[in-house]
Amino acid sequence: MIFHKFLMAAVCGLFLFNTIAEAAPKKILVITQSAGFRHQPVNRKGKETCQVEDVLAKIGKSSGIFTTVNSQNSIEAITRDNLKQFDGIFFYTTGMLLPDGDPREALMDFIKSGKGFVGAHSAADTFKKYQGYVSMINGSFAGHPWNAGSNNGFLNHEPTHPTVAMLGKEFMWKDEIYQYNNFDPSAVRVLFSLNMAKSKPQMPYHVPVCWVRNYGKGRVFFTNLGHNGSTWENETFQKHLIEGFKWSLKLTDGPAEPNPELQAKESIKAFALFASQKMNLDHDKLLKDMMAKSGDAKFIKLVRENGWKSKGRNMDLIKAVLAEVK
Repeated sequence: MIFHKFLMAAVCGLFLFNTIAEAAPKKILVITQSAGFRHQPVNRKGKETCQVEDVLAKIGKSSGIFTTVNSQNSIEAITRDNLKQFDGIFFYTTGMLLPDGDPREALMDFIKSGKGFVGAHSAADTFKKYQGYVSMINGSFAGHPWNAGSNNGFLNHEPTHPTVAMLGKEFMWKDEIYQYNNFDPSAVRVLFSLNMAKSKPQMPYHVPVCWVRNYGKGRVFFTNLGHNGSTWENETFQKHLIEGFKWSLKLTDGPAEPNPELQAKESIKAFALFASQKMNLDHDKLLKDMMAKSGDAKFIKLVRENGWKSKGRNMDLIKAVLAEVK
């Protein structure tokens, strides 16, 4: 009887220990170094922390999901030994943060080993000359026609995904939005994009804004929102980030399989809207005719390449696509 009670107590103690261990907050390395342009939300302005660091510490504590360790010195922070203590890493950064060789590979290996990566805004304007990072985050900054003061529309392609469920199917947001070089539609699952019908300027190409992917055994979550300080104080954006961290840390699930077919249709939608307005064409008919070719890889490649190369100005490239629709 005594042994039985002892055994039950031991089992209960083990269960309690495991529950506490599982509930323990994850540890995130927060990198806000600017080796290029410095954004206001990561400017410490003589203080110990910047706005981004303060917000992340606050939402990590209030959610109980994570604690943060801050650094604006990547060479010191991103080493194989130092990374061992962390469950994930966050970037709001610019420029070439690390020298060539092992420091960069240590970062990539950290994510591939099963850790989480969360990137905001100019994380996509970082390591532009390091292909390993560009491939991991799946893009590099190529301008922002949608400036900080612009209020643009967005289409949420997967409103049931935990990382974007708080945003609704369509929404408006005031922030600076990037467009990208080196973006591979077959590598990521795009969760929301610019809605060209409700954005200015309107361009003849798809502009993804938030996406997720698996990277080795790890998970990558990127959102381009975050240029404006007001975005960081917005509770909806903070929920977006919390869920991004949870997903990247494997505390929640949501699909990460790439969705190039959806992206192809978004490319068609943006192109058809632009071309119909500029060329005075019947939008609905053009969209229907183009969508009928959405499964044609050669046609989609032409739509993407000519739309992007035109920059909304070279109408000969637009006409070349239209010639393939007839």
